[in-house]
Amino acid sequence: MHKKIFRLLLAAAFAGSMLTGCKGRDTAAGEQPPAEEQPAAEEKDSVIVAMGPSSEPESGFDPAYGWGAGEHVHEPLIQSTLTVTNTDLSIGYDLAEDMQVSEDGMTWTVTIREDVKFTDGEPLTAEDVVFTYNTVKENSSVNDFTMLKEAVAVDGKTVEFRMERPYSIWPYSMAIVGIVPEHAYGPDYGEHPVGSGRYIMKQWDKGQQIIFEANPDYYGEAPKMKKVTVLFMDEDAAYAASLAGQVDLAYTSASYSDQTIDGYELLAYETVDNRGINLPAVPASADEKGNVVGNDFTSDVRVRRAINIGIDREEMIENVLNGYGTAAYSICDKMPWYNETAEVSFDLEGAAALLDEAGWTAGSDGIRQKDGVRAELNILYASGDSVRQALAADMQNQLKELGIEASIEGVGWDTAYTRALAEPLMWGWGAHTPMELYNIYHTLEGGSAEYSPYSNESVDQYMDEALKAVSLEDSYDLWKKAQWDGTSGVTQEGDIPWIWLCNIDHLYWARTDLHVADQKLHPHGHGWSIVNNVDQWYWE
Repeated sequence: MHKKIFRLLLAAAFAGSMLTGCKGRDTAAGEQPPAEEQPAAEEKDSVIVAMGPSSEPESGFDPAYGWGAGEHVHEPLIQSTLTVTNTDLSIGYDLAEDMQVSEDGMTWTVTIREDVKFTDGEPLTAEDVVFTYNTVKENSSVNDFTMLKEAVAVDGKTVEFRMERPYSIWPYSMAIVGIVPEHAYGPDYGEHPVGSGRYIMKQWDKGQQIIFEANPDYYGEAPKMKKVTVLFMDEDAAYAASLAGQVDLAYTSASYSDQTIDGYELLAYETVDNRGINLPAVPASADEKGNVVGNDFTSDVRVRRAINIGIDREEMIENVLNGYGTAAYSICDKMPWYNETAEVSFDLEGAAALLDEAGWTAGSDGIRQKDGVRAELNILYASGDSVRQALAADMQNQLKELGIEASIEGVGWDTAYTRALAEPLMWGWGAHTPMELYNIYHTLEGGSAEYSPYSNESVDQYMDEALKAVSLEDSYDLWKKAQWDGTSGVTQEGDIPWIWLCNIDHLYWARTDLHVADQKLHPHGHGWSIVNNVDQWYWE
């Protein structure tokens, strides 16, 4: 029997056991029937969604420990947030009714709704908002809240956020922090969350499933989907569950995109889930711990520019992603703060000319050399990530056309960060905030950016000014100038210390009669973003 078919059969058996054998789903006969046997009336206001195992929040549903942020970036289903990001990634309101910032950027004043209750019946007040933010500031293991000095309740519906430093993009932070009740918060909150959002978490069978039910007292429009069941399955099991008709929507990847499933369609959503490599921008040396920092080959900006225009992104998207992706040129693609000058055209001849200019000429075997040194790169990728491996392999083949000999190597994240200081690593990024640009390119106290050796005082200055801007909208132009201002920046004509390759479409098998509401750009992480607006889904 073919190995993959055998694996899928096993996965189907596993998927079926998850749906019929989960704790807490007993019927009078002792076991709930599979999803396809449920009464039609019940199915019309409920949905079963399959996500990857990594989407299950290890620390539960506590915003202080990552729920709503990091790999779980989304609008929390259980809690309400002060703001939300709109489809065009501008800022809208949830709990907030008004938001003002002082002229010096040091105080944000937010007025909240007075008609909101937690699901235990207690009203949500400014004190709960203050408690949430001060708790997140002290305990967050995912997000950086060092810019916040303290949150203070002015009255029952008004909160002041007093900042340590101006932070113009604060509204984006408020869009991912779910408000928790001070009176019902404790060490086990993550497993037994109380919120004021669209759904109540009714059941969590760890490693298997989470069941949400609509909050009957929700202050907004009542959810159309009254029950949402999230199953955690690996990719093969999710596909097998779709084949068996046991799920309504399941995540999948491009490797399955040439398949068909009766009663299902393949949905593809654009993302800012970016893949790209860093190119260390300084010559190699050893740090105080003996680690190699820098790369003699990529320290020449002409080499970095040559690689950027010498990669055929469209070929890569077709060959690796089966066409399900978009070319990437920046960490800010498609965002309000994106500078379109980052875009380049594939130009193999131009790339070769740059390498010639840099003194790297073709040897007898086609590999370029300079002063007896071969043009070589070792591209790292995360072990077990087949997409990053395939992208690295495709890049390896394309670089050979340029006369650069590349090898690829799978590594664990325990060593990847350190090795990336000297070698290119296939990264994944993408978030609904300009801080992604800041975190990658801004100089730290040690004199270099965090993830790959690079520093540019002009780029730093624009980003610092952006954070000090009077308003969020005023900051956008400064973020754009950090990318390229006509003379300096991180794009092709500038320093180009990172090469961005593609944004990976997020793919899902969905029942043909399930209407999935319009999606905004998904961030990095193929997980909870799909259910951001599950309350608006409905059955045709």
